[in-house]
Amino acid sequence: MESDESDIELAKNQEGSRKRQRTSPVALSRVQAKKSGVLQQAKLDSTSPLVREPMSFASINVAPWLVASLASMEIKKPTGIQKACIPEILKGRDCIGGSRTGTGKTVAFAVPILQRWAQDPSGIYAVVITPTRELAIQIFEQFKAISAPQSLKPILITGGTDQREQAIQLASRPHVVIATPGRLAEHIRTSGEDTICGLRRVRFVVFDEADRLLAPGRGSMLPDLETCLSALPTPKERQTLLFTATVTDEVLALKEQPRQGRLPIYVCEVDTEKLAIPLKLQQKYIQAPVTHKECYLHVLLSTPANLKKSIIIFCNRTNTATLLEYMLRLLEHRVTALHSGLRQPDRVANLARFRAQAARILVATDVAARGLDIPEVALVINYDIPRDPDDYIHRVGRTARAGRVGTSVTLVGQRDVDLIHAIEERVGNDMEEYDEEGVSIEGRVIRDALKPVTEKKREAMLQIEEGRDVLGKRKVSLQMKPGRNM
Repeated sequence: MESDESDIELAKNQEGSRKRQRTSPVALSRVQAKKSGVLQQAKLDSTSPLVREPMSFASINVAPWLVASLASMEIKKPTGIQKACIPEILKGRDCIGGSRTGTGKTVAFAVPILQRWAQDPSGIYAVVITPTRELAIQIFEQFKAISAPQSLKPILITGGTDQREQAIQLASRPHVVIATPGRLAEHIRTSGEDTICGLRRVRFVVFDEADRLLAPGRGSMLPDLETCLSALPTPKERQTLLFTATVTDEVLALKEQPRQGRLPIYVCEVDTEKLAIPLKLQQKYIQAPVTHKECYLHVLLSTPANLKKSIIIFCNRTNTATLLEYMLRLLEHRVTALHSGLRQPDRVANLARFRAQAARILVATDVAARGLDIPEVALVINYDIPRDPDDYIHRVGRTARAGRVGTSVTLVGQRDVDLIHAIEERVGNDMEEYDEEGVSIEGRVIRDALKPVTEKKREAMLQIEEGRDVLGKRKVSLQMKPGRNM
């Protein structure tokens, strides 16, 4: 009886009004379901009505201190992926979790890791591997926020920062390591056994954005990932968690590995096929000749409906992103950039400027397509169409997050029709032609944009060729600065 009363009390504290909870048959049915084991079975079936009922974190066995910490972050009800995966991870099962972008996959693996760590806080408890530096920083901040009531010590191991300082932090036995595979592999190869010996006893290994980490082909991260795994415990001695918005064959291959003496792998895909994109996303397209795409982009950014929106523009290549950043700044747009051609401090600063709305437009490559949670993005523009439809899903997932309304606009050239058909088939919806009341995009391009955009594009190309920065100032090499010790 005491246990039942405590469960009801925790549910009351998290859900809000005590009076409303006392008269709610739903709250009582959750406790009864937990006692009878019905709830446990429902987690395995994402179509069950019980899974779709409002549910608290307390009802899925999350520790009270974590329930309170999540509530302080305004996270009060678990999403589908969270209520399915958290109880199974707490049981000790390996997990493959697939859910569309913006559904809280980081919380789905961070909460059970922190709950288990709090019971036995020793050594490096978990390693989280993720493909981009920005996503690693975001996961690092989320771990710190969720674990605020405890004395968790997480560290970041990513490229673009001092490797020697990272080695010192790694040797000091932190509790959680969040890393990109390239830099962690470099430490394993060069930093010595004293630095990496703590990695050999970790309890959890997480692959976030697992489809990108495990993808073969050009630019594959698999060689670095294999080096990382060589210093970590064997699969029998650790829990392995894979999370992604697009569950690929490479991700599902883990399910086929032998499991002698281990619980079966828990595979949970929540609406990844039927609802690959956010529910409230409006998908639009504009037909734009390749020779005048910049003009169409400038007009689209300047229409009355878009003039005050927070916007991400995605390009396929770093050089394209750089040119657009320079050109749009010359056209007096408030713009910044995020791509691999920038120094790490600039990447962090530019992303912070965009999040703070000091810059209205972010020009980015696919390093910004995965996992980044920027709630205020109202419009995503695909300046270049991705070759892989799954990359499109990740890009447009930067808007319409957590139930908000958002729009994506794709600029379609003469040779892009097949790519558009592949994307429409993958997401299960057709794009609609962009339409704004009182605005003719093509008419504005011809009347207002051709001459100024062409001139500013030429000026931007000249600035880049002359080695000037985005503000037009000539870049000075570090070696040429006066008084610098060589």
